[in-house]
Amino acid sequence: MHGYETDTVTKLETNLDDCPAEILGAVMEKLFSAGALDVWFTPIQMKKNRPAVMLSVLCEETAAATLADIIFTETSCFGLRVERVIRLKLERRFETVATPFGEIPVKLGLKAGEIVQRAPEFESCRAAAEQAGVPIRAVFAAALRASGAG
Repeated sequence: MHGYETDTVTKLETNLDDCPAEILGAVMEKLFSAGALDVWFTPIQMKKNRPAVMLSVLCEETAAATLADIIFTETSCFGLRVERVIRLKLERRFETVATPFGEIPVKLGLKAGEIVQRAPEFESCRAAAEQAGVPIRAVFAAALRASGAG
């Protein structure tokens, strides 16, 4: 598609109706540590009206086997769906902006050279807010203004 970057990633998915939430949280951390690009849980209903979650993982194809091993050994999973997915992505660029709370990195998303998204780096906003004794949203808003948004 014109103006976007693209890549192909692998999506692993499984439905889990008998896995404790504490285990799922730990599994999410392990998956990210092992190279997952993204991990999320979706609430679903399964047969016999059982509430469950669908575990979804995006990864590079080279990491799929390692991440599948984690899912099989750390959860109650008996099977995974594997799908190749094409992602559309904005070009990413970073700039550092000056705010009353200090310098904050901001991620810019561009399509065909035009800025369409701005996202201040959250951990930098959190640290600056703690140091200044102000809400994080105040630092976040200041960084957005300094980057040309709003």
